[in-house]
Amino acid sequence: MSEEKTVARPPADPPAAARAARGFSPAALVRACRPRQWLKNALVFAAPAAAGVLVTVQGLLDALIAFVAFCAAASGAYLLNDAADVEADRRHPRKRHRPIAAGLVPVRLAWVAGGLLVALAPALAALSGGWRLPAVVAGYLALTFSYTYWLKHQEVVDLVAVAGCHVIRAFAGAVAVDVPVTNWFLVVVSLGSLQLVAGKREAELRASDGNATRAILSAYTPTYLAGVRAMSSGAMIVTYCLWALNDHPGPFHAISIIPFVLIVLRHNLLVDRGVGEEPEELALRDRHLQVFIALLLVSLAVAIYLT
Repeated sequence: MSEEKTVARPPADPPAAARAARGFSPAALVRACRPRQWLKNALVFAAPAAAGVLVTVQGLLDALIAFVAFCAAASGAYLLNDAADVEADRRHPRKRHRPIAAGLVPVRLAWVAGGLLVALAPALAALSGGWRLPAVVAGYLALTFSYTYWLKHQEVVDLVAVAGCHVIRAFAGAVAVDVPVTNWFLVVVSLGSLQLVAGKREAELRASDGNATRAILSAYTPTYLAGVRAMSSGAMIVTYCLWALNDHPGPFHAISIIPFVLIVLRHNLLVDRGVGEEPEELALRDRHLQVFIALLLVSLAVAIYLT
């Protein structure tokens, strides 16, 4: 009696198996738009809030229009970016679970939906009246696509490009409500954006453990990125202190320095722990950051609106 031999087969690639078994769902398309990333677009409220115009109906409406326009632009860019990077994302331990990489959203649908959202964003911005806000949204999209297809492969430049997207968001808020942008504001936002981006890259590099799935990561070292983060953090704190103490003699601007410094220090600590890969997730999950941000907003609100 002959024994039946079984031939061992290598296990199926779980992501590939999942892609074959799963079908499209509208909820997956919504997740592919990354609504949690819309938190970054809250930067459009910074300049209107600092100028004290959010208490007016028109100011609030114009800021909301800018917010919605940037949400559409960002989601469209994310869809197009994920469609372009689908094969690389499938090799990434975390990104392979994104809806497009996991096969929950067809690549062709992602291209179409992304293109529609990108076209819709400037049209939404035009609801504020005039051409300036649509032009800023178009500039944001141009920088985003330049990053997706070219700049993200250029070391150092890629850091500045991503930080520039954050700065454009903040500048758009000022354009939407027609308030001037001070040099202090631009410097603080620029340095803060650079700190976040350097921390994100540093956390990605640490998580890759030498097996970088993002090609540009191999051009960096943790020491270099930590140095960029430290430089931008220190310069930002000094700039904020000069703005709060020299341009605003009231006590609450000075008090706001304390939670501001705590936010910077807390973020640096979290990055050193290796959890800064998704900065928006830190704001949603870290209780210390939430408390420090709330204290900063309260102190600035009192300084701007009640004194």
